[in-house]
Amino acid sequence: MTYRVIARRWRPRRFSEIVGQECVTRTLTHAIEQNRIAHAYLFAGSRGTGKTTMARLFAMALNAPGKPTVDFDPDNPICAAIWQGTHLDVLEIDGASNNSVDEVRALREQCIYVPAECRYRIFIIDEVHMLTNAAFNALLKILEEPPGHVKFIFATTDVQKVLPTIVSRCLRFNFRPIPSESIKKRLEEISDAEGVIIEPGAIGAILRMANGGMRDAQSMLEQMIAFCGKNICELDVLAMFALAGEDEINTLVDALVIQDDKCALATVERWNRLSIDFPRALGDVLEELQRRLSVAVERDAPERPTIVSILNTLYGYERQLQFAVSPETTFAVSLLLAIENSRKRPIEKIMRTLSEL
Repeated sequence: MTYRVIARRWRPRRFSEIVGQECVTRTLTHAIEQNRIAHAYLFAGSRGTGKTTMARLFAMALNAPGKPTVDFDPDNPICAAIWQGTHLDVLEIDGASNNSVDEVRALREQCIYVPAECRYRIFIIDEVHMLTNAAFNALLKILEEPPGHVKFIFATTDVQKVLPTIVSRCLRFNFRPIPSESIKKRLEEISDAEGVIIEPGAIGAILRMANGGMRDAQSMLEQMIAFCGKNICELDVLAMFALAGEDEINTLVDALVIQDDKCALATVERWNRLSIDFPRALGDVLEELQRRLSVAVERDAPERPTIVSILNTLYGYERQLQFAVSPETTFAVSLLLAIENSRKRPIEKIMRTLSEL
């Protein structure tokens, strides 16, 4: 039997199994129950947050035998074929490789024909933002006044590139990054089912890399099982993905806040020897600084201006570090500049002090 990866085996097959997108699930569920089905939907969000999965489940619900229902049987032959992408009445299209005006015209011609077996002909276009402007324009007319038996579901990771005229003709749903706690719960469930023992610190490291993407987290777990077998520790995850440990991140942030440039440089040198991914490390440092700023604001702590200054400097290096010839040097320079800038007293504060004298 052909092996199926974790991300495929654990893909939700019912609305109730979707995690982290409660608002989207609730709205679509109510639309089905109230028979208020629009002709076009736009699912927007970062990768691995459930857009394509939701599109398939929605198509299964709309074409379930009898009538549209959220309580469809995923093992029903029609629903199973839709899920597997083999049903003639539900066509999944990759917008990145089928983005020309000719291909959209061919799609329009298919809309004329009534469904062979189902209630609706449903077109799911993934990465729809990759369509050319000419293709978008060719899609406009049929999208504005489609036949009653046709439904469109668009998915995109870059909604800003979708023409506003297309967006205005769709019901738009924003898929947010999945909360870390929800991803953690699913990873623990998968690990138990797979007979894998994984340290809490290892799960934490995977969550940092996943950035709210369930599929990315599951793929990383799959990779770690292949690397470690049935016992996964935090150090293995850090080594595999070139991550800095949480303790080291905290140590560096401490050095920045107390303006200890020697400690900051020593950390960079150590991370360079360990081949740490510096762009990823900068993201982790920024995340920890944001957390500390929130705490400082809540407690009205005196280090707030220092943290704000450090954040302001480091944010300017995020993109530059991605393309740096020498990432470790660029990272070190960004830290030293952040410390130097945080030492400078704002002119307003100096003037206020002088006026008080």
